[in-house]
Amino acid sequence: MLENLYDVIESSNVNFVGCVSEDSRFDFAIIYTSHFFGKPLVVCMQTGRSAPLSADDLGDTEILRSRFLVSDEAAIELGNLLRSRLPSLEMHDQY
Repeated sequence: MLENLYDVIESSNVNFVGCVSEDSRFDFAIIYTSHFFGKPLVVCMQTGRSAPLSADDLGDTEILRSRFLVSDEAAIELGNLLRSRLPSLEMHDQY
């Protein structure tokens, strides 16, 4: 039996980004939502792979490599592409 955890309808802003380099092509949708602790949902339109990401996550290319299955060089290019489009989330102590 399924227990309903949430069922939310929200209007979201979506940024579609496509670009090409010598070695890679990127087609992404960035969905800005109030879910995922303020992180936009980044969706690869080619593979359907997605991850909630902030600009703070882009310093670690392993995150991009593992989530989107890209090479080291492509992860660097992807990080550069997304850096200006994702918010930086400063963490604060709650207590």
